[in-house]
Amino acid sequence: MVELIKSKLNLKINFNLEKEYCDCVCDLIDHDKVRSMKNYTQHGDISCYSHSLHVSYLSFRLCKKLGLDYLSTARAGLLHDFFLYDWHVDKKAYTGLHGLVHPGIAVQNANEYFVLNNIEKDIIEKHMWPLTLRLPRYRESYVVLMVDKYCAFTETFKLINKKKY
Repeated sequence: MVELIKSKLNLKINFNLEKEYCDCVCDLIDHDKVRSMKNYTQHGDISCYSHSLHVSYLSFRLCKKLGLDYLSTARAGLLHDFFLYDWHVDKKAYTGLHGLVHPGIAVQNANEYFVLNNIEKDIIEKHMWPLTLRLPRYRESYVVLMVDKYCAFTETFKLINKKKY
């Protein structure tokens, strides 16, 4: 997994930090439903899986530096777009505007397959703030929502290595 993340995200990896990250998300990464996110496009030609991995890893590193709950952040970052459909194609998979409804769908799906703590739920539910009108409750939620917007921007405008996993 180290080489995968290193090559896809084009990052310099601290291997001790990398092991900690893998320990945080290994059960999620190996789950069939999480892996199925590779089948859904997120931004441009970036898969939902690649986007979520990028958000998760960068948020993990930032929270680690800030002394925040990096475990919950890494896990919720990986699950923040766990809506399990291609929103560009399957308009019948959801009702309303995707940007407004997918955080609720993602947290519902995540709750179905995994045990989430309150920080993880808040991160997933509110990562689209200010579109999700309720303010995030935790500092970790703000980290993920800002990293998500950064990643979405760089992916949309093709500013990163965008190979699919």
